[in-house]
Amino acid sequence: MNKEYIMQKVKEENVKFIRLQFTDIMGVLKAISITDDQLEKALDGELMFDGSSIEGFVRIEESDMYLKPDPSTFLILPWISPGSSARTARIICDIFDDKGQPFMGCPRYCLKRACEEAASMGYSMQVGPEPEFFLFELDENGMPTLKTQDKASYFDLPPVDKGEEARRDMVEVLQTLGFEIEAAHHEVAPGQHEIDFKYNDALRTADSIVTFRIAVRIVAQRHGLHATFMPKPVFGINGSGMHMHVSLFSKGENVFYDPSTPDGLSETCKYFIGGVMKHARANAAITNPSVNSYKRLVPGYEAPVYIAWSYRNRSPLIRIPAKRGISTRIEVRNPDPSCNPYLGLAVILKAGLDGIKNKIMPPEPVDQNIFEMDLPERKKQGIESLPENLYEAVDELRQDKLIQEALGPHIFDRFVLAKMKEWENYSSRVYDWEIQEYLEKF
Repeated sequence: MNKEYIMQKVKEENVKFIRLQFTDIMGVLKAISITDDQLEKALDGELMFDGSSIEGFVRIEESDMYLKPDPSTFLILPWISPGSSARTARIICDIFDDKGQPFMGCPRYCLKRACEEAASMGYSMQVGPEPEFFLFELDENGMPTLKTQDKASYFDLPPVDKGEEARRDMVEVLQTLGFEIEAAHHEVAPGQHEIDFKYNDALRTADSIVTFRIAVRIVAQRHGLHATFMPKPVFGINGSGMHMHVSLFSKGENVFYDPSTPDGLSETCKYFIGGVMKHARANAAITNPSVNSYKRLVPGYEAPVYIAWSYRNRSPLIRIPAKRGISTRIEVRNPDPSCNPYLGLAVILKAGLDGIKNKIMPPEPVDQNIFEMDLPERKKQGIESLPENLYEAVDELRQDKLIQEALGPHIFDRFVLAKMKEWENYSSRVYDWEIQEYLEKF
């Protein structure tokens, strides 16, 4: 993909509009649409926008920012507006300041910095995500409800799984967009689904996640449904996670694999696990970034609550899937699909590299169900918990200098400010549960 190829492809495929995409610090996808006659200017990095209007970017007196498209992310979108033959393409952009320097508040640049640090140590991080989402029906005004199409459960088939048709169309659209889909199925909760795609390097995976979310929501809309990546939309059932399958490669070899050890895991892998565990409480503010995220991270719904690792069971933070060789990897189970994937992968990578640099060996793996342990037993084994709420997670982030370094001062300051406002807004409201519990009692 280069400038000449893109210009030619746009002409051949009757592309009239190009979306220049990026995410704000919270991970919300943004775009500026241009016409094809402005494409060359855009590819030369000459298009400016007002950064003061974007969440967490800059103040109004320093608002001029440049969009610099990454040509390798050029895609012609498969959906065409009704009554039009013109097509739309997208290119993911990096943000630069008015001095032509990478903008420190750009989440994509944050991940690039972490990847460059890994590269300086001879590594590249490969990631395969497992994003889950709910499909809800719309009301007569086209607004989302909490009503699901089905009462299906894990791996159920039609006619019980009534979302199969929409999910199949999502897979076909994603394949058109270049995704290699590995699995698609109904999840545990009613109306809950999962579509897994093949691992790639960290930056490409983060790009794919933001593309995945918009594609899934567009296809759902065409089926008269609302797709949500909210972690816990309904009380009493499983929430949606986005488990990250992570490995490190060097010179084409998976450095997490060591055939000479009894478990097939290398020291490098163990150190990486140790680093992720050490910084897990601070990282939770990024990988589980909303008030609602912590409604998912509770015992009894398969989501991890405890900072431990295991070869088999799914109650700890980190699980080691059974496959070895090139497929050796760790599964980090606490991230949810509302997180900014650029920031989420950046802090996981930074934590793992810290483990390698400082040879942080994790404790012994825990093979029993931690949910069934009482507090004294967990204390005896040194098993800590993830934060119980967003406030606690942000407080942990404030104390972890390494993760702050991964984010950079610009993103750290604005992220914390936004999340404390979110927490204060949430904490000051009165909810239905409180009315039902207290109104007549007191």
